Amino acid sequence: MFRKIIFSSVLFIFFFTASIYSQWFWKSPLPQGNTLNGVCFIDANTGTAVGNSGTIIRTTDGGQNWNIQFSGTMNRLNGVSFTDANNGIVVGYGGTILRTTDGGDNWVSQISNTADPLLGVSFTDVNNGTAAGESGTILRTTDGGNNWIRQISGTTNALLGIFFSDPNIGTVVGESGIILRTSDGGNSWVVQTSGVTIDLYGVTFTNANNGTAVGGDGHPSANIIRTTDGGQSWAIQLESTVSWLLAVSFKDANNGIAVGSEGKILKTTDGGINWVIQASGTRRWLFSVSFTNTNNGTAVGVYGILLRTTNGGSNWVDQRSGILPYNLSAVFFTDADNGIAVGDYGTMLRTNDGGENWISQSSGTTHNLYGISFTDTNNGTVVGGEYVPMQGSSIILRTTDGGQSWVSQSSGEFFLFGVSFTDVNIGTAVGTGGTILRTTDGGQNWVSQLSSTDFFLGVSFIDENNGIVVGYGGTILRTTDGGNNWYSQISGTTAALRSVYFIDYMNATVVGESGTIIRTTNGGSNWFNQISGTSATLRSVYFTDYMNATAVGDSGTIIRTTNGGSNWVRQTSGTNIFLAGVSFTDKYNGTAVGGAILRTTNGGVTFVEDDNTIPSQPTDFLLSQNYPNPFNPSTSIQYAVSSLQFVSLKVYDLLGREVATLVNEEKPAGSFEVEFEGTGLPSGIYLYHLFIDNNYKETKKMILLK
Repeated sequence: MFRKIIFSSVLFIFFFTASIYSQWFWKSPLPQGNTLNGVCFIDANTGTAVGNSGTIIRTTDGGQNWNIQFSGTMNRLNGVSFTDANNGIVVGYGGTILRTTDGGDNWVSQISNTADPLLGVSFTDVNNGTAAGESGTILRTTDGGNNWIRQISGTTNALLGIFFSDPNIGTVVGESGIILRTSDGGNSWVVQTSGVTIDLYGVTFTNANNGTAVGGDGHPSANIIRTTDGGQSWAIQLESTVSWLLAVSFKDANNGIAVGSEGKILKTTDGGINWVIQASGTRRWLFSVSFTNTNNGTAVGVYGILLRTTNGGSNWVDQRSGILPYNLSAVFFTDADNGIAVGDYGTMLRTNDGGENWISQSSGTTHNLYGISFTDTNNGTVVGGEYVPMQGSSIILRTTDGGQSWVSQSSGEFFLFGVSFTDVNIGTAVGTGGTILRTTDGGQNWVSQLSSTDFFLGVSFIDENNGIVVGYGGTILRTTDGGNNWYSQISGTTAALRSVYFIDYMNATVVGESGTIIRTTNGGSNWFNQISGTSATLRSVYFTDYMNATAVGDSGTIIRTTNGGSNWVRQTSGTNIFLAGVSFTDKYNGTAVGGAILRTTNGGVTFVEDDNTIPSQPTDFLLSQNYPNPFNPSTSIQYAVSSLQFVSLKVYDLLGREVATLVNEEKPAGSFEVEFEGTGLPSGIYLYHLFIDNNYKETKKMILLK
């Protein structure tokens, strides 16, 4: 047998201080799509925004380019305050406080001594700062955050906005119109009369006396109040039709901007006597705004929106790129380069460079598109539907030129959610009302196979005869004759099952609500539960081989298995946005879509960045699963040892006969790779055994499939 040994100087296990980075990265929108809750600019060019899922982004060119920074947390981040280009503080849920002294290249967690959500923060210099949050929480530091001391606020109301004009004088606003004021750095807080009962979300002062607060309660109300005497009296300035105003920024006594619900932006040039609505170009909610002078400002909000003005708000430009027009429901790659994603209101995107760039294509419909199946780069089918009162209206679209043009095919009155083609002609689509449609001529004709009250969500065929349909109430149907007959299988669950992947005639995996994963290894005669490790709804699953699969779902959930589902591991997606579809071209390169487009080139595994400390020796051995598996004719096996040891790695058939010796020599500490060549051996299951110093350690199974 041919054998090839590759030595790696990288040791198996490292013990060192490190930064861990997600290997799912944003492709749409850019720079990212998590909701942004806070923004702070210290000059016209340099700014930082923070948001959900531990998001921190930074610009040094006025927002033309934003770079994602590593926060080290997935907690929601709500407030940010910088005193110069280098020194800043971020606060968030779970009492999170992060500090940087190098412009965000490194963020260090500080001890807040609270688990209460922190909603706002204000620093007046590098040492003096105050954070406020839920349950009347107020924290104070005078040493740059090395120590945070809880102050007595005198309230249990949530404190939603905070502003200090100097180290001593500050104002906090919050629920039910509460306003607190300090003139001694927070040693004492005095309740002020706001004159309103709405929640106040934002506050700003241009000096110790002149300040503005904004808020809302979901109804048209008095949502801008103003003081000119340090808060001894507050006067209502505006009773507007805006349901909520959530942030405000003034750079002098006269010029100010307030932002809020449904993309509303209001501007004043006379200290708030008059407020004028500006055209934001969006209906996305805006949660924070920061101006550095009367001209340059940035507003941030839902789905990572980044609005920028350089003329005082006369024009606002969204600085994101690759913005999704609507949510996506499914994605399908035909090879490493070519893929199609579909979604709401007829949305259709195409890539021919492996997902680096996505181009909008015309689908010719405004129906929601839910399922997609291609058999090669040219021939594909998309299904969907549109709600019509008292009924539905389904659609089937067909392309034979890679999506450049789409032809509508006859369908029916029900929604279609899933479609699976095994070749250019033979396919099956499923949907509401127990709909199962079958074509044997590329969709020129679709024939109804089954009529019932079931609600079908997913379908997968391994060939023209063998298929599985899944749906509500734990429904699983199986056919072995191309759908002429469908028979029910016992799933063991009542959860809605949303996606199925048929790996071969015997093996299939289904995912669904409440983190449900069920697996069969005997064609569905028996289904058994697998532990997903999540309660989120799983909406799509994709296998690249028998062992490697990825499932995605709500709240940015991505889970991965490398052993056929015996273990599922939660991966870091970097978002809490829902994900509805996933497709891989090999075990490393994959794309997930939903409210965003995410991409991985290493299977989604996090990587660890060394901080140049010296690694210690590995403490044990490792025998990895071979890849690919099944294989023909060759496969690679990786192993690692912790010290200089005699290693033996041998391959046996199921009768216990040795068929190959891959390693039989002394090895230094490190990781290695050996290639096993199966030419001349019959198809079947083979076992490989690892012995260290003549002691048996581990056995794994591999499949030669010719």
